[in-house]
Amino acid sequence: MKFENVSKVYVAGGQRVPALEGISLKAASGEFVALVGRSGCGKSTLLHLAGAMDLPTGGRVWVDGECTSDLDDSGLVQLRRDSVGHVFQSFELLPTLTVVENVELPLQLAGRSGVRARALECLDWVDLGGLAGRMPYQLSGGQMQRVAIARALVQGPRLLLADEPTGNLDSATSGLILDLLRGIAKDQRTAILMATHSEELIAAADRAIRLRDGRLEPEAVPRASAS
Repeated sequence: MKFENVSKVYVAGGQRVPALEGISLKAASGEFVALVGRSGCGKSTLLHLAGAMDLPTGGRVWVDGECTSDLDDSGLVQLRRDSVGHVFQSFELLPTLTVVENVELPLQLAGRSGVRARALECLDWVDLGGLAGRMPYQLSGGQMQRVAIARALVQGPRLLLADEPTGNLDSATSGLILDLLRGIAKDQRTAILMATHSEELIAAADRAIRLRDGRLEPEAVPRASAS
């Protein structure tokens, strides 16, 4: 993923409201990047642009080699479906589907074959293969988040976006989710961009990108080179 001098401006009540200004950054394959800043600093806008859910007002965003501004609606849908995974603070599991049905849903929507086998493979990867037939209400918060991670990985995305993935979890469970995310970056060579307020997650990331009022703070520099 690459941002090149990206800005995003919204219009509210006839007034221009800048959300991001002059953002340039990269996330390489296998790199685990923390996105940090106070509420309203532009983190959510940046994640939306990185996930091709919105387009920049100025500058350019590349995801998996594609410039989002050059794609039509069908191209954006395909990019989001094939190259980007999402993990949310509130899990976003469908309560009427079993664990394995939640994980295989993106493949079903894409018309893929062999969906059950792939979903079970991803559940095994997050150590939940034995719970495939359970309903979400039968799981703990940490188990639901691991199901959500399996669902985000089921299509083999190059970029994983995580929005406060441990915000609803206790510290012990947060540590398990952190280890899982680090393993995804290392073993699957997936770039991870994670919005968080957790100092533990920030310290464990390869580097932290800090936003203030829609701009990168000057001290947002790498702490360790991505391999």
